Amino acid sequence: MIGYLHGKVLKLDTDYCLLDVHGVGYRVFVGGMTRSRLRMGEAAELFIHTAVREDAILLYGFQTSEEYDTFQLLLSVSGIGPKVALGILSAITVEQLALAIRQKKSAVLTKLPGIGKKSAERIILELKDKVAVPDGMAKASETEFDVVEQVGDDMMSEAGAALAALGYTQAEIAPVLKKAATCDSVEAVIKFALKELNKF
Repeated sequence: MIGYLHGKVLKLDTDYCLLDVHGVGYRVFVGGMTRSRLRMGEAAELFIHTAVREDAILLYGFQTSEEYDTFQLLLSVSGIGPKVALGILSAITVEQLALAIRQKKSAVLTKLPGIGKKSAERIILELKDKVAVPDGMAKASETEFDVVEQVGDDMMSEAGAALAALGYTQAEIAPVLKKAATCDSVEAVIKFALKELNKF
């Protein structure tokens, strides 16, 4: 099984990258947090989860060991597959996810892509004693969780991916996408977001 790759980024798409490792191109699915740190033509190191199915072998990549470890924990929850786990890590930071689980904030978890009430309850039940919350994040209200809501919102998802490709982090993107709720096209969302992000 592939557990780690180091190579040059050949292509960045909405949910994956092509990594050139000594002339071999690996298609690696990545979440928003990792994708925002990748740059075309530059070297990248990714921790890899290899998912073997009957019809395919899929690679999921993470720039930090914390993201990789959290992905593994999510997969251990009944009913959570790689695609949903990756979506979760695209919508919320590892630290915020751990805090939401430890504080049993199911309302935060149900905002995550692919997570309903029962899934949120299972995540809390099965992971509450396995996740670690960083010092300084002992308390937070639900309004402090920046969740990128992607469920059924292709326009916002596409705009978010475009902003991430420009180098903005999910923590920067999430608040401005919420403000852009009245925009009627991807182009309008991006234009509005760039204006907000470039304020001093």
